[in-house]
Amino acid sequence: MTRVKRGSIARRYRRGVLNFASGFRGAHSRLFKAANQQEKRALACAYVDRNNRRRKFRRLWIVRINAAARKNGITYNSTIHNLFHNQVFLNRKTLAQVATPDAYCFSKLVQTISGEKD
Repeated sequence: MTRVKRGSIARRYRRGVLNFASGFRGAHSRLFKAANQQEKRALACAYVDRNNRRRKFRRLWIVRINAAARKNGITYNSTIHNLFHNQVFLNRKTLAQVATPDAYCFSKLVQTISGEKD
């Protein structure tokens, strides 16, 4: 079998890995072998953390909705239950965006879904 040296192809691949790792510390930004391992680890952590970010935002929205709901004398669980029971299909992000800056609008929404009158 003939020998294949891969000179320019390998150099291009290694340069790409080292460019990706340019902000890393120590050998992880200078040596290809260490940088390659660190790149794989960084991409794996980035994948996991994208899901964790969504999870954390959902928790934040729930906390904000719960705080606004308790100011109106109802719990978060009851709020979500009444929303679905009355077929008001607002997601938690939207509810949190309404509850945080506009407490009056949120209180009217809670009164509407819980069946209370002014």
